[in-house]
Amino acid sequence: MRSIRAQLTAWYTVALMATVLAFGIAAALVDRRAKYAELDRRLTTEADRAATLMAQAQMGGGGILEEVQPSVALLRFDISAPLEVVADYLVVVDSAARIVYGSAETRRFSPTASDSLRLHLFGVRPEVEQHTFDIVLDMVPLRFVARAVPRSEGRRPVIVSVAVGAPTRDLDVSPGRILSSMLFVLPLILLFSAGVGYVLSARALEPLGQMMDELEAITDGRSLHRRLPKALSAGDELERLANTLNAMMARLEASFAALRTFVADASHELKTPLTVMRAGVERALTDPHTAPETIALLDETLQEVRRMTELVDTLLTLARVDEGRMELHTEPVEVNALLHDVHETAQMLGEEAGLEVSLELPDESVVVQVDRGRMRQLVLNLVSNAVKYTPSGGRVWLALTAGSGTATLSVRDSGIGIAPGDVDRVFDRFWRADAARSRTGERPGIGLGLSICKWIAEAHGGSIAVTSRPGRGSTFTVTLPRSVTPQPVVIDS
Repeated sequence: MRSIRAQLTAWYTVALMATVLAFGIAAALVDRRAKYAELDRRLTTEADRAATLMAQAQMGGGGILEEVQPSVALLRFDISAPLEVVADYLVVVDSAARIVYGSAETRRFSPTASDSLRLHLFGVRPEVEQHTFDIVLDMVPLRFVARAVPRSEGRRPVIVSVAVGAPTRDLDVSPGRILSSMLFVLPLILLFSAGVGYVLSARALEPLGQMMDELEAITDGRSLHRRLPKALSAGDELERLANTLNAMMARLEASFAALRTFVADASHELKTPLTVMRAGVERALTDPHTAPETIALLDETLQEVRRMTELVDTLLTLARVDEGRMELHTEPVEVNALLHDVHETAQMLGEEAGLEVSLELPDESVVVQVDRGRMRQLVLNLVSNAVKYTPSGGRVWLALTAGSGTATLSVRDSGIGIAPGDVDRVFDRFWRADAARSRTGERPGIGLGLSICKWIAEAHGGSIAVTSRPGRGSTFTVTLPRSVTPQPVVIDS
């Protein structure tokens, strides 16, 4: 699972690594520039000294060159001797574009390299005091500083220019060298940045985690009175988020309260007129002067009044549950006897629907601390629901099993089942699994029975679950905690 903390740690690590890499590259470039500037100063000093020496030799008069061959000339030994102290690449070019002197390093050049260097130096214009160029000779990168030799008035110059160079191989920082250096410190940078990022993100997200814990505690409409404490925020975006959520929960709390009040008031106000209507219809049905055709209409009206009364009672119960005003009168109840009583009612329902209803009880007595009336209502709702959705000729099983510290009630049927996509919705209010959801359908109902069952199970510290397959029936399982020592089974027949 990708968390914000992990993402912040990853981004912090990437950012720090990128910063260190950029700093390393920038430092290498600055160092390279400084080294080149130092090299240029040294080469310029040596080139100035050599150019001055050549200018003085020309001003002295006399021949300063010795013709070795028709196309080859060299500086006189007494003139070139002071140049031998230069350790770098030093060359001197005359007016005939010939290299008349070369240091020990330049004498190792190949003819092709010498010609290339000679052409560069012969192109140095007298008006340009200094010319810096980079050249590769015999696969060696070199940087040269060339100086034109000052001319004497009225005399034709013999020496045109001098140049001093040095290799730059050690000055250039290749990407490979930078990468290798970074790879050496990469593990340390990675561990350090990940650790720091993890700690910083934890401190930054700690208020958000506390806010999430507070929000998770708000599970339903009865918890909307809770608010996020202001101590979680520190005048930043989290404080704005906390204020927004508190305002939203305040609005929701007001809306839920108004809705619960409306449902409770409406349900309570409807009970009296429904009771009057029911009494009037029943009185008319028992009146011997009522016409036969009117009796059929009154009987249908009475059924609708009963359904409406059931709906109002259920809504009033749920409204009290939502407000937390529904109390449970718990006592030690022997579940075996309770199910035996419910089984008798279930058999009558099964006979009307053409179903067989069976009961399976354990040998030991199972006693739980429950509200007897509510628990009977839960089991009857489940049995009625099973009978309603099981075709004629099917079966309904009612069973009780005793576990370690728990009691399990199960109601299984061989009915139509529930589609896989609808299993998670069966406990929602006003939701029904079949298409006939209206009160005049083949399986009439209001869709609140299972919601009541869920509340009863959870109010007793238990749970309810359902498993189903379309066409293979459904099984509703209620698990309750046992808190009373088992007693021998005694069921009055």
